Amino acid sequence: MGFIFIILGTLMWSFDTLIRYPLLASLRPDTMVFLEHALLTIIFVPLLFKTKSFFRQMNVRHLTSFLVIGVMGSAVSTLAFTQAFALINPSLVILLQKLQPIVVILLSVFILKEKFSRRFFALSALALIGVFLISYPDISPLWMTTNSPIFQTGSHALLGYGLTLLAVIGWGASTVFGKKLSTEGFNENEIMAGRFSLGFLFLLVFCLSQSSLPTTEISYDVYLKVAAMVLLSGLLGMSLYYRGLSRLPAHISAIAEMFFPLSAVMINWIFLGKALLPIQIAGAIVLTASSIGIQLSRRHTN
Repeated sequence: MGFIFIILGTLMWSFDTLIRYPLLASLRPDTMVFLEHALLTIIFVPLLFKTKSFFRQMNVRHLTSFLVIGVMGSAVSTLAFTQAFALINPSLVILLQKLQPIVVILLSVFILKEKFSRRFFALSALALIGVFLISYPDISPLWMTTNSPIFQTGSHALLGYGLTLLAVIGWGASTVFGKKLSTEGFNENEIMAGRFSLGFLFLLVFCLSQSSLPTTEISYDVYLKVAAMVLLSGLLGMSLYYRGLSRLPAHISAIAEMFFPLSAVMINWIFLGKALLPIQIAGAIVLTASSIGIQLSRRHTN
């Protein structure tokens, strides 16, 4: 059953694009991410008041970790991820999230003093080759003259890849600092509540500065779609994934995780018409395989 739970969880994640990408036609990325965090804050913050230990054990070091996972890991990363959808193929944005294990391991070495296997650098180099194959068709126009229309297309694509990598770094940092908080006595609900509430406060200030707070012009249908994105692809997906993770050995869960990029790419290809070129498919295979190898080597090391 553990394998099935992970498959179902990753399938829920895959449906996120079917909602998020079309919503960009009627909703600004920062407004969308603000609404997501508002709903998540409403769900999780009340859990903090069930226990007084959260506020009693908080210190400056803990607050710094919460700022990293809330502002950088949740608000900024989700905003960058969503904005990248408007600039490059959403399937590529999802595939490049497979770089996260590299960020997590590097930060874990410096922050958590964890060890990594000797295969890490070889597998990381292989992952970067995959990234190059994925991005090559989009960034190759940058080699044209600067006044060429094709060059402008390449510039937009490069920005999209830059935003995607920003999301990768932010989510990777969030994983490491979230683990740090868990070892310091905070439970999962407390970490999630702190993450989303601080992310919400940051986005509130950001949207105020950009005049992009939700208005009465936003239709009821849009709010329902944002809620569906949060509840189905977010909370339900994570719940199923972690339930399956707790029932499987590391090597089996890593294989099951392969279903996410595969299902996401296929769903985007069929329903959104976002196809991949052969060179990008090859890059996706290289990146996914090396990413799983990195995760397996890390779990065996630790």
